[in-house]
Amino acid sequence: MTWRRPFSTDLPAANRVDSTFPEAWKKVIPTTEPPMTPSAFMKPRPVTPSSIPSKLSVNFVLPYSSELSGKEVDMVIIPATTGQMGVLPGHVATIAELKPGVLSVHEGNDVTKYFVSGGFAFVHANSFADIVAVEAVPLDQIDPNLVQKGLTEFTQKLSTASTDEEKAEAQIGVDVHSALNAALTG
Repeated sequence: MTWRRPFSTDLPAANRVDSTFPEAWKKVIPTTEPPMTPSAFMKPRPVTPSSIPSKLSVNFVLPYSSELSGKEVDMVIIPATTGQMGVLPGHVATIAELKPGVLSVHEGNDVTKYFVSGGFAFVHANSFADIVAVEAVPLDQIDPNLVQKGLTEFTQKLSTASTDEEKAEAQIGVDVHSALNAALTG
């Protein structure tokens, strides 16, 4: 008989109750109810399907709006710090940091492109993906002339920066505007 360690996708989603903290709390302060832990506020993990679904459900949010909420798509391509990452239904669970670049959302023959300045992508084993960006704008709403102007300004600021803070701010501006320029020129 061969022993095999189960993968997280093999295990059913279940509410896990951690009684360790409340028990320890009651030993120290028996007259006061223990505070609720973060897991008490979280929904249980959705059940992992037994077969790979045909669509990927995507949530794409910004601090000030929700661009996509539970949208079923064929694929998303994210600009991860490790390189472009394509996410299809059934993708392995992953957390990726986003770098400035183009996020592509593919629905059949339709492709919607957004420029994201940074953030994180959380890909779940149940064919769900949560993408959280600091800022994003549809690619067709970007003015190439303003991008060139911004790139010139930040390049000049970088060459004249005297403090580490000024250099860091200017470098971020150069990186973002360079990525914007690359996204527009293709």
